[in-house]
Amino acid sequence: MRLAPLALLSLLSFAVEASTLQRELGPYQLNLGTSPSRSMAQGLVQPQHSSSLHGGFDLSHPSGWYLGQWSPSIGVLPGKRTELNHYLGYRSTLSEQLGVELGTMRYSHPGYSHLDSQDLYAGLTLGERHLGLAFSDEPSRRDATLLADFGRLTPLGLAVRLRYANHLLDSPTTLDDGSQVRLFNDWSLSLSRPWLGIDLNLSYSDSSLDEEACTAYSGQNSRCEGELSFEASRVF
Repeated sequence: MRLAPLALLSLLSFAVEASTLQRELGPYQLNLGTSPSRSMAQGLVQPQHSSSLHGGFDLSHPSGWYLGQWSPSIGVLPGKRTELNHYLGYRSTLSEQLGVELGTMRYSHPGYSHLDSQDLYAGLTLGERHLGLAFSDEPSRRDATLLADFGRLTPLGLAVRLRYANHLLDSPTTLDDGSQVRLFNDWSLSLSRPWLGIDLNLSYSDSSLDEEACTAYSGQNSRCEGELSFEASRVF
């Protein structure tokens, strides 16, 4: 699943006209592009984005197996290191309503192996409802994240999404009072619906840490303590 950085540079020859080039190789579908072709486990795991020189490929089979590589940074620009995201997974539709997904992604940094990390992910689809689970083994920490998308619920027509994550640090963070924080969790709830062509989104996030302990926070939310936000957007 390794694609040399020089091979990725060849993607730029067609990137001016299209971000993705699709080809059929027998029963396989090949995507080459300058934008990531795939996200996994309901979007919990996906190739990292970058504004530097980038590209990758995605190869899938009708049986459900897929593999690919994405490089958010090829490392030819000053101050940029090469990063390669390799992934392998399986996705299948068991019936009209039920679908499953399993896979793994490796984030590697040639020459800087201490920065490497690994994700394992799984997804379940039941009609318009989705459940995603991801485990991440990163330098100095372990993360487990659950995402539940309940779709649009009646009678209010609200789309409901819940995210919960658990974080375990290899080395505990010591607070000013001498206590230590090694394990914490956080969560978020999002309610959204369209209204007169406008997308309305109300969300609440919080964590198990508060006050001084928030100095050790490094989770998925923008704030450690409870935060309520409202957003209205419209695409023109």
